[in-house]
Amino acid sequence: MPRRITRFAIRALDSLSQLLPQRGPQPEHLATGRRGEEEAYFYLRQRGYVIVARNYRTPRSRSELDMAGWEGDTLCFIEVKTRTHHDPLLPAEAAVDFDKQRDLSYVAREFLRKMKGNPRFRFDIVTVYFEPGREPEITLLKNAFAMV
Repeated sequence: MPRRITRFAIRALDSLSQLLPQRGPQPEHLATGRRGEEEAYFYLRQRGYVIVARNYRTPRSRSELDMAGWEGDTLCFIEVKTRTHHDPLLPAEAAVDFDKQRDLSYVAREFLRKMKGNPRFRFDIVTVYFEPGREPEITLLKNAFAMV
């Protein structure tokens, strides 16, 4: 029950934020990505992750960490990939290619420099598929790649 209330509250706040002055219409793919990140956040919380950062950026990189959170004593850097349909030849996680892994590794190093100690960490990928008429399909790929 508390999860439903939290989800309702966040969605209500998102709806209210649409009433505030905006820079202009947001491209549909960005809105889909934001919605996917919200679904991934709740999915991870249900699995015991404690999310400590969302959309973490550093001034020296063009990339961002979608989320950083703890699963037990392991710090997880989480990349979320959202799609509106399945492509059997190119799944969502394929978008995390070597260049993206390098960029995420750089931002993760910056994140780790600000932490005390030397925590164990890994990179996870969450894929979210929004297909018409279906519930979102969410998959967690733990330890999806190593630091580059």
